[in-house]
Amino acid sequence: MPPAPPLDPLRTRPRGVAGALSVALLACACALPLHARAAVAPAPPVAAATAAQAPPDAAAKPGADGGALEFADDVDVRTRVEQVYDEAELRVLRLLAHLPLLLAAALIVFLASWIGGFVSQRLHWLRLRTRNPYLDGLLRRAVRGVILLIGFLVALDLLNATALVGAMLGSAGVLGLALGFAFKDIAENYIAGILLSLRRPFEPGELVRIDSYEGKVAALSARAMTLITLEGNELRLPNALVFKAVILNYTSNPKRRFDFTIPIDAAESIRKAHAIAMDEIASIEDVLADPAPSWMVVEFGANGSVLRFFAWVDQRHSDLGKTRSEAIRLVKGAFWREGIQGPRTTTHVVLARDEETAAPAPVDPEPATSAGVDTSVNRDIDRQVAEVQSTDPSNLLTLKDAT
Repeated sequence: MPPAPPLDPLRTRPRGVAGALSVALLACACALPLHARAAVAPAPPVAAATAAQAPPDAAAKPGADGGALEFADDVDVRTRVEQVYDEAELRVLRLLAHLPLLLAAALIVFLASWIGGFVSQRLHWLRLRTRNPYLDGLLRRAVRGVILLIGFLVALDLLNATALVGAMLGSAGVLGLALGFAFKDIAENYIAGILLSLRRPFEPGELVRIDSYEGKVAALSARAMTLITLEGNELRLPNALVFKAVILNYTSNPKRRFDFTIPIDAAESIRKAHAIAMDEIASIEDVLADPAPSWMVVEFGANGSVLRFFAWVDQRHSDLGKTRSEAIRLVKGAFWREGIQGPRTTTHVVLARDEETAAPAPVDPEPATSAGVDTSVNRDIDRQVAEVQSTDPSNLLTLKDAT
């Protein structure tokens, strides 16, 4: 056999270097999970320094240097994943170690919530109960909130997180200022509801008129008051509007007056008409004798006389509209039976005047004297005014005689 040709050291050296480099990379890859923290820190600088010192023609040899860069990126990603995993594992272990304290803090908050609800339902123990249902509800929520806040602070102190309270209070101040401007109308309605519940200008079920709205009071909430109109509709008025509006309470005084007008012809006797009407109105069972019915002449013109009659009813036992209707019916029937007619439009035409024939004397249906006519001061509401003056502690007015 011919002798083997000698090996060229220039040809065998690259293969040997590549093989040794491959073995070294494989060994590093296998040992990476065990020594990742010790080996990964200098890896990027070494790779960067190697890449910086490499000759320009090294770009044409992507075998060794390219593999090293890919290996360094792989090592960096694995290291970051392991760091996140270790940190998450540490937090889980720390959470498990503090789990008894967390359970104790949660139990304290739960007990505070239960105690707050229990105490808020028994305000008479604290002598905080009032006759105002809206104010009672407000006090219940305030008592329960205070007890729950105390329990929350105790739980934070148990967890050694009291510094969090200061940060929360500081943030709450700025946040409360911003929310105050944003929800100004809501805050205004809430405060107006509290003031209305304290002043109590009306009671549930009373008939009131607020500006141009009329109905019976149904409820008062933190934001609005609910009225039920006489047509059966539900009307909600903002508390701020109710607080600033003119309120007319029809039910605060059980006695209420009604009136109606009836025109009669100019030729009819006013005194006779009013006497008949007053007798008919007084005969109604629901009309009060004190104050007694009254009347007045509204006007006298070419179309006749207009008479207005007044009478009082007790709203607790009688309906104002029904009693008024009955009074009109009775007066109209009595006028018809007595021959008192309503206004008639007539035209009197004089064709000629006979001077020799004496004109008949006109008949005056009205008496020529005022004897027996009541012209005294109307005292129908004086008693009610005196009651308000004596029972209102916030009255700033005094009688002239008292000063």
